[in-house]
Amino acid sequence: MGEEDPQQDEEVQQVLDAIRALGADDQPPAERARRLTQLLDAWPDAHSRVRAMRQKAMQDMQDDGMSLRKISAETGISFGRVREIIQGVTKRPKAEKPQESQEPPA
Repeated sequence: MGEEDPQQDEEVQQVLDAIRALGADDQPPAERARRLTQLLDAWPDAHSRVRAMRQKAMQDMQDDGMSLRKISAETGISFGRVREIIQGVTKRPKAEKPQESQEPPA
């Protein structure tokens, strides 16, 4: 088993340990690559399901009368992000990088 993070719940740690084990060097490289490819192929759907489950949990908290600030405090997620999650915002706009001058130096 990998290094355990005392901040992680047991189930979360088990998932992270299982992912770490898939890439462990004690398996032949071809087997690791095959197994990791299977995980990556399933990842987008699994990620979407996890995101939807998190949104529902927060919606349930709000439906039970909890304020966004209280949800933020209970989950350790910022107030603004809690609001976005409940609203279904999944991708935040990226900050634009300043344009570098296209002119050649003088």
